[in-house]
Amino acid sequence: MRDTSTSTTCPSRLDDVWSWWRDQMPVARQWAYFDHSAVAPLSEPAAQTLRQFTEAASNSGDVHWLDWSAKVETLRTLTAELIQCRSDEVALVPNTTTGINFVANGYPWQKGDNVILPEGEFPSNRFPWLNLADRGVSVKTIPRRDGHVEVDDLIAAIDEHTKMIAVSWVGYASGFRIDLDRLVKEAHARGVLVFLDAIQGLGIYPLDLRTCDVDFLSADGHKWLLGPEGAGVAVIRRRHLETLRCENVGWASVRNAHLFSGATFDLRDDAGRFETGSANMSGLMAFASSLEMFVQVGRIHGPTAIGDRVLERAARLRQLIAEKGGKLLFKNDPPETHGSGIVTFEVPGESPADFRSRGLENGVVLSCRGGGVRASVHVYNDDADLQRLTDLISN
Repeated sequence: MRDTSTSTTCPSRLDDVWSWWRDQMPVARQWAYFDHSAVAPLSEPAAQTLRQFTEAASNSGDVHWLDWSAKVETLRTLTAELIQCRSDEVALVPNTTTGINFVANGYPWQKGDNVILPEGEFPSNRFPWLNLADRGVSVKTIPRRDGHVEVDDLIAAIDEHTKMIAVSWVGYASGFRIDLDRLVKEAHARGVLVFLDAIQGLGIYPLDLRTCDVDFLSADGHKWLLGPEGAGVAVIRRRHLETLRCENVGWASVRNAHLFSGATFDLRDDAGRFETGSANMSGLMAFASSLEMFVQVGRIHGPTAIGDRVLERAARLRQLIAEKGGKLLFKNDPPETHGSGIVTFEVPGESPADFRSRGLENGVVLSCRGGGVRASVHVYNDDADLQRLTDLISN
């Protein structure tokens, strides 16, 4: 009989990892949950951290503040381990959009500069760049091909005024995963920087910033990383720290930040200079607790284990959808390079909204995106979850 305890220690056998992970997901007791691309359910480690914080804060006020602060700092070090960057390149942010604005507002643009974006980006990765129009910066929007973002198209759009390419790692509707290594190499060869909206890929697919030299990235923890809303991370590489102007500063932006009466305006020599004031400590601590699961799997089973599992689950779901007569909307081939956990499909004779509603009535959680029903499959979704979803197609 399988051990159903909720140990937070990752098993040493890969075959045991995914059932262990499922045990960390209370949502699985009731729902077949396929909405990780929108807002994920909290992992049990994250939920437990929030419960402990609430009890301590209500009973003792700030007595445990130093302990909380130390726990928050583990998020910085865990992120650095996850993507192989320096911990002083990691800023703790409330959301992906904040990290995007660090770069969009802080970069030393000149009139006539331009930024390249693929079409169909989520608004968070469009509006901050469009907001630069009054500074004389234009946005070049490059068409997708059947939902795909082709590196060749982005590179071909570069001209002498291009300063940056801003792109999502994984398309939120199509699920297409860009060839990030090639994009960064090609862009840098032409003197162009790369900003990565990593929210649909961080923690799932391997990213080693020692070899894939992304300049900036930002991501929330509330999707695939199974943390709460209002807690995320941004990365600003050391070489760019002095390039970006801090548009917003506060007491936490400076060295010796806790010497309030004697504080001087001397910005921190790390990405923490962008953290202006009091943090969402409970959220960041909970995010760190959830992220620890991902890092553990990477330590024991290697950086590709999680992504391989997600791609296998998504492939199985696509197969079942096709067998039941559903229509898959995007082909992200080859899946090992361009696939993701996002599967978007149509059900003949039924609107996406109606199918989603019927799913909720039957314990299946989905979204409507990209003109169809979007299912986002995580490592803990088992065969019973997949069957529960696809049984609805033929009913």
